[in-house]
Amino acid sequence: MTPESPTPTGPSVSREGLVRGIGLAGLTASVVNSTVGAGIFVLPAAVSGRIGAAAPLAFLLCFLTMALVVACFAIAGSRVSRSGGTYGYVGAAFGRYPGFVAGVLYWLSDALANAGVAAALAASAGVLLPAFRAGPARAGLILAVFATLAFVNVRGVRAGISLVQAMTAAKLLPLALLIAAGAFAISPANLAWPGVPSGDALGGTVLLLIFAFVGVEVALAPSGEVRDPARTVPRAVFLALLLTTLLYAALQLVSQGILGSALAGSPDAPLAAVAGRLVGRTGEALLLVGASVSMFGYLTGSMLGTPRILFAFGRDGILPSLFGRVHPRFRTPWLAIVSQAAIVSTLAITGRFERLALMSNVAVLTLYFLCALAAFRLVATDVRREGEPFRLPGERVVPFLACAAIAWVLSSATRDEVQVTAIVVAIASLVFLLRAGRRQAAPQPVV
Repeated sequence: MTPESPTPTGPSVSREGLVRGIGLAGLTASVVNSTVGAGIFVLPAAVSGRIGAAAPLAFLLCFLTMALVVACFAIAGSRVSRSGGTYGYVGAAFGRYPGFVAGVLYWLSDALANAGVAAALAASAGVLLPAFRAGPARAGLILAVFATLAFVNVRGVRAGISLVQAMTAAKLLPLALLIAAGAFAISPANLAWPGVPSGDALGGTVLLLIFAFVGVEVALAPSGEVRDPARTVPRAVFLALLLTTLLYAALQLVSQGILGSALAGSPDAPLAAVAGRLVGRTGEALLLVGASVSMFGYLTGSMLGTPRILFAFGRDGILPSLFGRVHPRFRTPWLAIVSQAAIVSTLAITGRFERLALMSNVAVLTLYFLCALAAFRLVATDVRREGEPFRLPGERVVPFLACAAIAWVLSSATRDEVQVTAIVVAIASLVFLLRAGRRQAAPQPVV
């Protein structure tokens, strides 16, 4: 029996020594949790301000575009199951250096996004409790959040995925209640079709919504700990995309239907404004708490997935081998988890949400482009690591359609965003070349 074969008495163990303890429900919850973060609490106002009641059209276009991207993740994830997610996919398709670039892009985009969300979480807590707005109290809150997440994830992937599932339910419950209660307070006049919006307005809204769907790459980083990845990964990513789209569209319809044109006038907390209209200040306060829970939930998913990139770099000799060590008792990449928590908490303490989120934009879109190319390459060369892979009609065409859509999104990037990503990739590439040179210069063992 191979190390990755399931046993009748317990979960399988991967070739990396990691426990395959993540099933369909856990992975789906992780993808939803990684996608539904802080943005959902401000998204309805932004969409309303752009195209008003024509929002369903933008959601449809966004769903179709993201379906192409998600299909590439499903194709690649069913063929490559090593920890590291996109790093593993691109590496298996094109080799060590392109895989490394994908890993750097993923780690950069997610570390910046996590730091931004943590900063926003502290700001949200500061609205409720002014002591957390700045100074040592703010820094202490951020450190406490990441210390807790590191402790839980070091103790085992099951504990980490259980926390993700619990936080996903906690963040979705108030949103579901808002949808259920708000459905009875909708004014049909506020949802009257205004006509097809202009191309620029519709395109800009779709770009905004695509960024709101970012997160699948985070949840798929612990691919080496997913049970039956060839079946679980495709089902989880498509199910999560469907659930997330339905949730976003329902919240948009309820918010637009209750507030109408006034929705665009509440850019900071539109859902809290909707709750305030329904049940008063108590409802508004509850939604602010819900926003904080959602942000914390986002961070739980990221702390489960992102440290696996540092683990994969250590495992493959790009970073010192210490990062590739697995805890002897809990079977988790403990040093990678602790290091990730330290780096992100430092960024969060010293940065602010808007700037941190902005810098992550180009990196994640470039990563999606590489993953789409990798999906095509993996199909063309018929790479398969875990039995029969996921099959999709037109699987050789879908990656190129995804690349075209991503290129359109990237065309709106600013020079500063491009420069930040380019500088980080250049520095990381220099480190890669130096490490590769040292490995080649090292004396070979006599056999």
